[in-house]
Amino acid sequence: MLNRVRSAVAHLVSSGGAPPPRPKSPDLPNSTSAPPAAPPQAPRSPPARAGSGSAAPARTVEARASFCRPTFLQLSPGGLRRADDHAGRAVQSPPDTGRRLPWSTGYAEVINSGKSRHNEDQACCEVVYVEGRRSVSGAPREPSRGQGLCFYYWGLFDGHAGGRAAEMASRLLHRHIQEQLKDLVEILQDPSPPPLCLPSTPGAPGSSDSSHLVGPQSCWSSQKEVTHESLVVGAIENAFQFMDEQMARERHGHQVEGGCCALVVVYLLGKVYVANAGDSRAIIVRNGEIIPMSREFTPETERQRLQMLGFLKPELLGGEFTHLEFPRRVQPKELGQRMLYRDQNMTGWAYKKIELEDLRFPLVCGEGKKARMMATIGVTRGLGDHNLRVCSSTLPIKPFLSSFPEVRVYDLTQYEHCPDDVLVLGTDGLWDVTSDCEVAATVDRVLSAYEPNDPSRYTALAQALVLGARGTPRDRGWRLPNNKLGSGDDISVFVIPLGGPGSYS
Repeated sequence: MLNRVRSAVAHLVSSGGAPPPRPKSPDLPNSTSAPPAAPPQAPRSPPARAGSGSAAPARTVEARASFCRPTFLQLSPGGLRRADDHAGRAVQSPPDTGRRLPWSTGYAEVINSGKSRHNEDQACCEVVYVEGRRSVSGAPREPSRGQGLCFYYWGLFDGHAGGRAAEMASRLLHRHIQEQLKDLVEILQDPSPPPLCLPSTPGAPGSSDSSHLVGPQSCWSSQKEVTHESLVVGAIENAFQFMDEQMARERHGHQVEGGCCALVVVYLLGKVYVANAGDSRAIIVRNGEIIPMSREFTPETERQRLQMLGFLKPELLGGEFTHLEFPRRVQPKELGQRMLYRDQNMTGWAYKKIELEDLRFPLVCGEGKKARMMATIGVTRGLGDHNLRVCSSTLPIKPFLSSFPEVRVYDLTQYEHCPDDVLVLGTDGLWDVTSDCEVAATVDRVLSAYEPNDPSRYTALAQALVLGARGTPRDRGWRLPNNKLGSGDDISVFVIPLGGPGSYS
């Protein structure tokens, strides 16, 4: 058993229960239904077609048809073939046709060097209108676009064990955010503090007078302060949860296997909200200063949360894993000896007497990019992965994978930004080989070569970052200028300008 777990790798099976249901988000279309009205955009790049001739096996046809790239790239069938070429690894960016992404956002991507059959990253960039569901008073709202809100949206989705989850999230997550904001339209436009309760619809459950249920005033009855900002954060968090639950419901009918990390930016009412679930990252480069806007969620960074869950619910470990961490794997000959360890409450190390259950495989093992949870997966937050099991086992991994993002907020109105101030989003293919300081140096080098009002400068910067992480082909693979290995992973980068003409209003 222990040897089997030691060599475990990600394995998907079709069985497995869904997580406990939550109330379904109302009015949200299924992944197969037509989305609500959105700003006009080019058609999604068509899936690459199987070659003509004899019919290919259904599995092959399905795998090829699953390959698609972001709509805004506007790739022709030939462009799709080039984008899917592992040998050439051509960098893809939106065409310079004068129709640019919002805020003149720059984008570039490149496929992996053979790690997976297709590029499993996906991206989305949208302007989304939110019309309120009802007024704060509870009266039906008259349809009027002048009463709604618009938010700008960017999303990077890094798929694993297939690209279906990333593709689904790229199409629907912003719709979930839109749905969660519908009840907040008037509240966010009102400078007064948010109401504690929203009035219910007449005749609905809970609409009758319940004042007799309210107890006497006490010293604990003061109301907590809730800000508008925290309402937006809560809406984004709920949207991630509903997206994950939709994947669970539709994973069989639509073959949404695998999962994806999600890094999302929402600009609303002067503030930028950066939500991250996974190991993608975002930083702001402002006047040469680096401001981290996310952190990576890996078995190492979330060790204590994982260990606490294993401690509180040992049945999730299936008798195969221990929630304790040791500096290395415990050997049977070390039974009775004292060895360094740490548990869910510890950041430091201490000694304990080795017992029989300590011989189980550790819940968290390995270091750096080789760190794995349950010897299977290297990330601890994201969307999907509802079918993921420990290899050759029925032990589910999903209970340890959280779909909740960490949301960080940046107030654009608090600073005077220049055209060289940017927010850089990248999947782990960028950050595996590039440091924050190297990104900031590239920002300075590339942008200084363009006029401040040249909108193409941000696409050039995104391309430079992708090329710098990919490297150039040599005899021993893709190499960086210092001869170190370049990133063999899919690489996707957004560069969002924070200042200058036409950035935001």
